[in-house]
Amino acid sequence: MPDSNPEAVRQLLKPAVIRERAQEMLQHGLAGRLTHFSVHPERLDSCADYVLATIRQNYPTLDIPFHARWRHFSVAGIDRWRSLDGTARFTDAVARGRAAYDLAIVSVLLDAGAGAAWRYRDGLTGQLIGRSEGLALASLDMFAAGLFSSDPAQPLRVDSAVLKRLDAAALAAGFQAGPANPLVSLEGRAALLNRLGEELEKHGLDRPGGLFDRLFAAADGGSLRAGYILSQVLDVLGGIWPSRLTLAGIPLGDSWKHPLIAQGSVTAGIVPFHKLSQWLSYSLIEPLQWAGIEVLDIDDLTGLPEYRNGGLFLDLGVIALKDPGDASRAHEVGSQLVVEWRALTVALLDRLGELMRQRLGLTREQLPLAKVLEGGSWAAGRRIAAERREGGGPPLTIVSDGTVF
Repeated sequence: MPDSNPEAVRQLLKPAVIRERAQEMLQHGLAGRLTHFSVHPERLDSCADYVLATIRQNYPTLDIPFHARWRHFSVAGIDRWRSLDGTARFTDAVARGRAAYDLAIVSVLLDAGAGAAWRYRDGLTGQLIGRSEGLALASLDMFAAGLFSSDPAQPLRVDSAVLKRLDAAALAAGFQAGPANPLVSLEGRAALLNRLGEELEKHGLDRPGGLFDRLFAAADGGSLRAGYILSQVLDVLGGIWPSRLTLAGIPLGDSWKHPLIAQGSVTAGIVPFHKLSQWLSYSLIEPLQWAGIEVLDIDDLTGLPEYRNGGLFLDLGVIALKDPGDASRAHEVGSQLVVEWRALTVALLDRLGELMRQRLGLTREQLPLAKVLEGGSWAAGRRIAAERREGGGPPLTIVSDGTVF
């Protein structure tokens, strides 16, 4: 029984198990055993062609950065974080790292889908910006204005005490949201930040940036493994996610059920993803590098099972709905269909990464999955969505509370 085997349950928090169970889902798909999807591996080559064209268009010199929140702070050709960093006069690299973690953690947790109608007006250019870039810019502007700080003299920080009492009205004002500019899941976003403040205090941290101090101190010999960053994110922040599935007293966050997976094991039928925690972990790598810490084994983290990457494979026919009518229905995030879609996405991103390296003649070190995602599958998923559907929405409609997608 899983409740009497906490060590087996903790394995569900490790990226190796995420990858292993996603690959098992792919094998079921290739054998025709999945309920909702068929898999067409012969179409992966043409998908790779499409992604490669996107990479060459966006990064003709192949100087591809990591897939991380920092990319979304560049708007209208201006890197807003760099501009803020240049005027902040942080006392040292550690102070800068703390502030970067404060911003990144809050911004990523606010990064659930915005909805097709919402836009944020950039105060610098007057441009209306939607989706992830709009959410990122809005969160950075709120951070710069001191919305998350308890000390007006130190606006560039996020305090746990402020997060605990932040409400949806304050976020709505920061996001410029209202009846004429609706942003989905405002209440859910506020509740997530409230829980973040509570969990930080439970772990003895008065700000998200305290996690930077812990990781910096753990970097023996000046290096740290990416998997360790994820383990700390899950340990410190795991309690913020809605309580969907808990075994042996361990909250499993972004983990769901599917009857075909890991049959006969102690944790049979559970499919972990930890998508937002991994997205956050990718986004916490660069501030450590800026402070001189080498982050190793970044490819231990998996591809991100969200609607751009998953939409890429569905739109280009690498996977297909067995019931075409499912494209016009709304699906709960914990439904078997969505679990299959997300697991197939993780497994196929690994295969896509190998194809990208073969075609470009690059090694895993030169083109890790974090760069494939940025270059890459996420951008190509957005591009094909814009070509296929007005407004560029995903090929499936997912009912989510803002803590998964």
